[in-house]
Amino acid sequence: MNAPAPTSAIRTEPGSDITLVRGGRAVALVATLILGVLSYQLNASMLTPALPHMATELGVGVGEVSQVSSLFFLAGAIGGIVLSRWSDYIGRRRALFIVLGILAVGTLMCMFAPNLPLLLVGRVLQGASSAAFQLAYIILSESLSAKVFGTTLGIITAVNGGVGGVDGYIGGVLVESFGFRSIFVVIFIVGLIAILCVTLTVPKDGPVVTSGKMDWWGAAALSVGLIGITYFVSQGGSAGWLDPMTLVYLAVAIVAFVIFWFVEKRRKSPLIATHHLKSRQVWPVVATTVLTLSSVFAVINFTVVVLSQTPEIGFGLDAATAAALFLVPAALVGVVAAPFSGWLAGKVGWILLLRVGLILSLAAVAAIALFPQNMPLVIASIAVLGVTYNGLVLTTINGLGVLMSPDDAPAALPGLNGAAFGIGAGLGIGIVAPFVAQGSIGGFSTALWVSAGIVALALITSLLIARRPGQKV
Repeated sequence: MNAPAPTSAIRTEPGSDITLVRGGRAVALVATLILGVLSYQLNASMLTPALPHMATELGVGVGEVSQVSSLFFLAGAIGGIVLSRWSDYIGRRRALFIVLGILAVGTLMCMFAPNLPLLLVGRVLQGASSAAFQLAYIILSESLSAKVFGTTLGIITAVNGGVGGVDGYIGGVLVESFGFRSIFVVIFIVGLIAILCVTLTVPKDGPVVTSGKMDWWGAAALSVGLIGITYFVSQGGSAGWLDPMTLVYLAVAIVAFVIFWFVEKRRKSPLIATHHLKSRQVWPVVATTVLTLSSVFAVINFTVVVLSQTPEIGFGLDAATAAALFLVPAALVGVVAAPFSGWLAGKVGWILLLRVGLILSLAAVAAIALFPQNMPLVIASIAVLGVTYNGLVLTTINGLGVLMSPDDAPAALPGLNGAAFGIGAGLGIGIVAPFVAQGSIGGFSTALWVSAGIVALALITSLLIARRPGQKV
């Protein structure tokens, strides 16, 4: 076994070994990073209303055009890990330019795609730019003082949920007025402005964080594993968890992850060293993220939304009213709660606030599971989750992804954590979908209690997160 090559890290905590950005320059930097992540996020949030129009214009079925979203998020899981880790070798500013450049090329392809295959290629390129989030978190950590890091990270986290539901509405207006390609025109313009702002505000790269060469073999093995686990979750949720094709995808994922493990043990500069993967600073953070997304995301974005539109046993609402009552409020509350949560985490501790958020989220999900037909209580509980989940939990788990990452690979854990978001969201819906599909109040209640149980597991894994010696998180 080859020993890891010597490495050098810029720093271990926000505001420690480099010249910090302050005042107006700091405000401009944060605004630039918001534009950068927004140019990615709009591809997810604005496009949902356009899917039926895409299918009609391109002459394909709605089932086929659904790949526009699934491939986008799959590429995001891979790109978030690979491109953010690559920034340890080439610098944050250069990596951010590459990410936004990939986004621009992908957006142009989508804008002019004459058919679905070319559109899907463009969506894969757009999805890979999800690394903008991880790079934004790391740049904030390396450029701002610890006092403002939490608040600004919370602002970026709030953008991860869109713009309080307004972006989805604007997407619908654009589609109805100018066609689905107009959405890509808007996104392309936002991306170009972001590139210009990066040129003006993001600090120039200093010495590289990690010596050696990028571990492309490890990145390839991990990417195959992520593809396998993603399709395993998708196939299992639709065809059944014991379906032969589902088991094939699971086998592919397991083999790829085993290969990844052995590759990492032999590389001089691994994607992330195996001793880090085994540490309580890394795996409990990733596990908590997967479990949290598997539980609360499914409750807010799937189970409750379906229940609200189900007549007789549910609330019998139309899609627009259901979104207005159950999706928009949580998103809007999260926009306010996330920055406050980041500020508070800097005062009381990131790990402690994560655990508090999970306890309160568990209480809110349990309340919905106990009284799923009580509409006022469900609405109130979803609003509470806007604070506890969208605010406290998502902000602190993103912050820990930066603060707990190894010194010799500061972008490794943010990338893994970003992939865990997508895997967890898909896994949670796949788990509860069979119960929801029963169309009975018993099925909905079971789905909600399963989600509550997964929140409890997330709380348990959060108790296993350990600080590095001398670290205050």
